[in-house]
Order: sequence, then structure tokens, then C-alpha cells
Amino acid sequence: MSQHPIRIDGRSMTPELVYQVAVRKKPVALDPEVATKMATSRRMVERYLSEERVVYGVTTGFGRFSDVVIPQESRQTLQLNLLRSHAAGVGAPFDPAISRAMVLLRANALVQGYSGVRREVVEALILLLNQGVTPVIPSQGSVGASGDLAPLAHLALVLVGEGEAWWGEHRMPGGQALAAAGITPIRLDAKEGLALINGTQAMTAMGALGVHRAEFLANWADAVGAMTTEVLRGIPGAFSDAVAKVRPHPGHARSAANLRHMLQGSQLTTIAGDLRVQDAYSIRCMPQVHGASRDGLAHIASVVGRELNSVTDNPLLFESLDSAISAGNFHGQPVALVLDYLAIVLAEWANISERRIERMVNPALSGLPAFLVEQGGINSGLMIAQYTAASLVSENKVLAHPSSVDSIPTSANQEDHVSMGTTAGRKALQVLENMRTVLAIEILCATQAADLLGPALLSPRSRQIYDFVRQQIPTWDQDRVLSYDIEEMLRRLESDEAFALIHSLLEA
Repeated sequence: MSQHPIRIDGRSMTPELVYQVAVRKKPVALDPEVATKMATSRRMVERYLSEERVVYGVTTGFGRFSDVVIPQESRQTLQLNLLRSHAAGVGAPFDPAISRAMVLLRANALVQGYSGVRREVVEALILLLNQGVTPVIPSQGSVGASGDLAPLAHLALVLVGEGEAWWGEHRMPGGQALAAAGITPIRLDAKEGLALINGTQAMTAMGALGVHRAEFLANWADAVGAMTTEVLRGIPGAFSDAVAKVRPHPGHARSAANLRHMLQGSQLTTIAGDLRVQDAYSIRCMPQVHGASRDGLAHIASVVGRELNSVTDNPLLFESLDSAISAGNFHGQPVALVLDYLAIVLAEWANISERRIERMVNPALSGLPAFLVEQGGINSGLMIAQYTAASLVSENKVLAHPSSVDSIPTSANQEDHVSMGTTAGRKALQVLENMRTVLAIEILCATQAADLLGPALLSPRSRQIYDFVRQQIPTWDQDRVLSYDIEEMLRRLESDEAFALIHSLLEA
């Protein structure tokens, strides 16, 4: 394990750091500065208890039961019952990386000193991350206001030795996983159960990991789009910097620059009038379409970035006001809206990629052998690759329907407007996976087309992509099981080599 853990301070979290902890499993540690802030807010809770002050979730019940006063001797039972009763999630569990991201983000919210939890609670969350105990969290059941209650309740149950967790690759009862990792279950005190489950960490975890992955795939979309431009003998003049400057959207400028950079040295591209005067939109309008999605992604990243460092539970404790304020920071609407937007942004990258795939496999549009294979007829080539891409982009259109415009009241109409942000996140991540698969298919088609034209004619940078593919996936000389090639291409896109390659290709 690295000797330099990522420090949790409540203000410096980024999608990249979430990725490093959740996926790369980098260790984490508390920033020394946060201890005082947490201790101050905890003293407020203790004082309010001694004063028998009415404070939501501390001396009262929850939701519709906020008017029920809880006696002092029942305060610990109240917190444990909260976790058990709210752990009502259903469906397949979240990917372990999302669960780890949730643990990280809950800790990052609690350290800011407005939640009234003891330091030991946050240290317990950190132990889960560093000792490899990952809560099993059902992915369905959150309405995205009053926080991601059900998912976070499943997370918190593991801290007290209940629920389920993964220990390494093994799924087991939470208490058994803690014992295997040498972690002692904690006993929650007043306010702490509520502070653990009242927040937006499920949807925000999906947002952070989705943004990180989308930024990576955005670069691959530009790179493979350039390669497709080459094999279709496209006209790179449309990607001119002069065009971008008179419509100064930053995403357009960046995608156009990436395309120009990728195409330098190509012997396949043409100029207007050589083969045609102008290309079809899926080639000519790449900077505008890719760029619009880039700009959308930048907005999504800014909102998610703020949420990563926000305090989202209730009530919040403000020492300067000597007050516990019941408000609505747990409401997921800011994140819900941009997660819906993320699905749309990703769907458009996939849409235009599928259209480029069609142009490559269609001999009437490409000038290449039908479905990119010699001896067509006995061989079907990559015909059905386009079908798969078409199926996925059609599915994306359904998944891009927004969740955030829906609301169903809960808790006897006390919680009468909710965000459905976690549903938005789940849909966005499925669109992301579909987009990734469509891009993988485009890479396969462009590489096969290059074989038919002569890979030596590609630009030096496209040739690197060609070599990256052909290291594991051979030229399509005769029909074979196509899904194996797609799956291998997806594995290649997940590799460290893919990250390094795209960085080296577009770093200038």
C-alpha cells in the first residue's frame, strides 16, 4: 500500500480522487485539521441532549415521527433502529467501486463538522476502505431526498456489524467481514445513525465515477472519430481552428484540435473536391457534436465537484448560531438534474458513433468492401456489429428520459417532493456502458477498414490505435464469433495501456 494516503478534509475531493480510492483502492487518512471541527459539533449534540432541547433526529423520531420525543435512555436504540428500518433496498447490489465511493464521500461530508458525529465514526468508515471491507448495497430503493436513505442504511449497517459486505472477493455477513479484517463494530450514539444515512452519496458516487469515465471516453471518441475520418477518406478542413473561433464553444475547439492533431500525417484524408465537396454530418460535424457533449460534461463535472465537498445531512449544527437547523441539503435535485444530463450527453456520443459505423460497413457510403470483409456472401463480416450498435443507441434513447422530473411523496406526505437522483445515476451509468460498447465497435470497424486500405497510410497516431487493437484482435479474414472481439475490445479499453495511450495521443 502507498505510504502517501489520500487525505480527507471535506473540501478537496475530486472525481479523480474518488476514482483512485474506489477503483484503484488507494489508502485514505483523516486530515489532522478536521478533528477540532468534529469535536465542536459533537459537543453541541451532547449539550442539546443534556438540555433536553428538541432537535430533529437527536431527541425526536424521523420523518412523520419528528413530533415524537425520544427519551434519553433510548437514544442509542433509536439510531440502530433507524439503520435497520431504513435498510429496505432491493435489486442487484451496486458495483463494489460505487460502494467504496459512497463510503469515502460519506466520510468526506462528516469531517466538515456540521453533523455532530464522533471522530470514531469517520475512522470506522476509513477502516472499511483501508482494510478492504466493502458494504453490499442494493442499487434500488432510493427516491433521492432525505438523502439516499436505503443505500446508506445498508452501508452503515456494516459499521455496527450487521448487513452484508465483501471481504476480498467473498460476500458474507457484515460482522463476519469486520472480524476477518480485524475491525471492531461501533456503537452509534445520538445523531450518528441519522448523519450516516441522510445524504446524497449514492447518486454522487455514481456521478463522480461517471464523470471520470466519461472524460476518458470523450478522448477516445475524438481519437476513433479521427481514424474513421481517415478510412472514409474524409475532409479534415471542416475541423479548422478558424471555424471554431467564430463559434467559440470550448468543447468544439478542443474536439476540433484533437481531430486535427490525430490526423496529422495521414495519407488517406482528402480535400474538398477530391472525392466529394463535403462529408456527411457524422464526420463533418464531429467537433460540434462531440464538443457540445464535452461542454455538457464540463457543467456536470462542476456540479458533481461541488457536491463531493458538500454537507448533505439534516439537521446541521452551526456553532456560530448555537443552532441545529433542519433544512434540505439532503435533497438530490442538483445532482439528479445533471445525472439526467449525463445520460443525454453520453447518448449523443454513442448516436454519432453508430452513424459512423454505418458509413464504414455500408459499401454505398464507404467505397469499401461490404461489411468490411473480403469474399462477402460466404462471409458476413462486421454486418451485425452495426446492429448491436443500433440496439444500444436505441436503448440509450429510452434511458435518457429524465428521472428528475418525477416525484412521488413519501413519509405520509411529509417528504412530498423528491429528486429520483439515484435512478438518474443508475440510468446514466448504463448509458455510459452502452456508449463504451458502441465506441469499441467503431474502433473494431475502423481498424478493419484500415486493413483493407493499408494501415501504413494511416496517420502516425491512428497507427498507434491500430497496433493497440491488433495486439490482441486479429484481422477479420473470415467469419468468427463477433461478440468475442467486442468483449476483447472492451477489455482493452479498460486496461492501463488504454489510459496511457490516449493520454500520449492527445497530450499536445
